[in-house]
Amino acid sequence: MVYTVTFNPAIDYVVHTDEMKLGEINRADREMMFFGGKGINVSVMLERMGIKSVALGFTAGFTGEAIEKGVEALGVGADFIRLEKGNSRINVKIKSGQETELNGQGPDIDSVSLEKLFAKLDRLTEGDTLILAGSIPKTLPADIYEKILKRLQGRGIRFVVDAAGALLLNVLKYRPFLIKPNNIELGEMFGAKLEGLADIEKYAKKLQEMGAANVLVSMAGDGAFLLDENGRTYSCGVCEGVVKNSVGAGDSMVAGFMASVIMQENWDSAIPVNYRDALIEGTAAGGATAFSDDLGKKKDIDRLRDQLYRQMEKEN
Repeated sequence: MVYTVTFNPAIDYVVHTDEMKLGEINRADREMMFFGGKGINVSVMLERMGIKSVALGFTAGFTGEAIEKGVEALGVGADFIRLEKGNSRINVKIKSGQETELNGQGPDIDSVSLEKLFAKLDRLTEGDTLILAGSIPKTLPADIYEKILKRLQGRGIRFVVDAAGALLLNVLKYRPFLIKPNNIELGEMFGAKLEGLADIEKYAKKLQEMGAANVLVSMAGDGAFLLDENGRTYSCGVCEGVVKNSVGAGDSMVAGFMASVIMQENWDSAIPVNYRDALIEGTAAGGATAFSDDLGKKKDIDRLRDQLYRQMEKEN
């Protein structure tokens, strides 16, 4: 089973307006509401690609209840811990030419509730996959990812970490199966300005030397790069389409990559994973979300996957 952890889930309230005037009353042309957080986004995308998962994390108040019901309505198994105080956050995203975001803070997570999460994680067994994604609330210890992986190491659980900076660097000693920094985060971790694929490969190899098995680097308009656990490198261009949404594309890439890996293993575990295919699936999933108002749909992923294979055939 796949498990995702979202420490600070949110309701994303997306408002579209022709023109945003500060200090004045602005009218929305249309509005949408989504239930998210990086781990939840991964779980939703996995579900759309045929992979079951369980979303773990913390919810509070009436907004937390809405998140739980919303996630379950999307077909994802929800096993959140209810906090006694506060409300789960609402993130307001205003789209008016430029995109402006105002993200809520979220409730405090007390030590008793954190122990409840550890108890749920202790039930994971050999062959399970745990995906940790995103930043952490200020009420939690800064080394929470490290604490989780240390607690679960040696049990045959596969770890995926989508984070940046020290949050990522400190867990590499636990040999995560997949990490996904973007190119800017990769450079910042080593205090370097990355000029091209050669630099990205150089520092991806450093992360691999520090313990990561597969290093997936998203590069925005320049596509994606992968250094796999066998030392092979792959690059993939971007999908063609009109970008509508900047939220969840990276989470979708993680989901697409892992969905491909899991499906390949389910087909025949004796055959080595084709990581090139996993990179393409991840890129297609990220593109499907970027070109949608919501997270990407399966039909769009299929279309963009075919598009990427055609692009590669032309290049070769």
